[in-house]
Amino acid sequence: MGDSQNNVQAKSLINRPKISVCLASYNGEQVIERQLKSILPQLGDNDEVIISDDYSTDQTSVVVSRCMDYRIKFIYNENRKGPVGNFQHALERSTGDIIFLSDQDDIWLPEKVNSTLILLQQYDLVLTDCKVVDANLCELYPSFFSARGSKSGLVRNLYKNSYMGCCMAFRRTILEYALPFPTHIYMHDWWIGLLVELKGKVYFNSTPMILYVRHGNNVSPTGEESYSFLRKFYNRFWLILALLSRLLF
Repeated sequence: MGDSQNNVQAKSLINRPKISVCLASYNGEQVIERQLKSILPQLGDNDEVIISDDYSTDQTSVVVSRCMDYRIKFIYNENRKGPVGNFQHALERSTGDIIFLSDQDDIWLPEKVNSTLILLQQYDLVLTDCKVVDANLCELYPSFFSARGSKSGLVRNLYKNSYMGCCMAFRRTILEYALPFPTHIYMHDWWIGLLVELKGKVYFNSTPMILYVRHGNNVSPTGEESYSFLRKFYNRFWLILALLSRLLF
């Protein structure tokens, strides 16, 4: 029975699409190895982890090299600085049919990849729920979706963003209209999510698939709660302009 199950699993790995995990790193020496150890066992031999590093000043690159896994491709970000440019750099160098986004300090739960791949047979983008934990991995909220009120819907997500990159996976075809990221958008995940709302099919999976590490008791995926009304308006104004421009041209 054990050999039969192993054969089925091996066959499923051979037949499934190639996966690219795109991870943006910056000064992550304390956490990135833990995250990679949660990701790599879920990947096949032909999959890849693209780590784009924003020129860390710590030992992030050394820690990654110690993993000694040929599927990891560590590169330095040549785009604009910050998460948006760093993720774009990783995405531009990915080759997989399916893209998973990852932060450096979270932990993937064991069924994240397989369960998401099944859903991506029907949908263009899948957003999975997560358990929100503190830096010591003590649970703060059992469900980010519940704490945030996460749901699909263009207008709803323009008002209050549910699209958190570390919980997102999508088909490669999305990159054809999502890249390059517009200059003035606030966050890449918000941009991708809203574009797929307009042009594709989105699914919100209510089963938590990662431990989402928050450094502080804050469940905002964007950090916008601390911004002024004017800054929030500014973020949405440029986002709407970019969406219209990408749809019309």
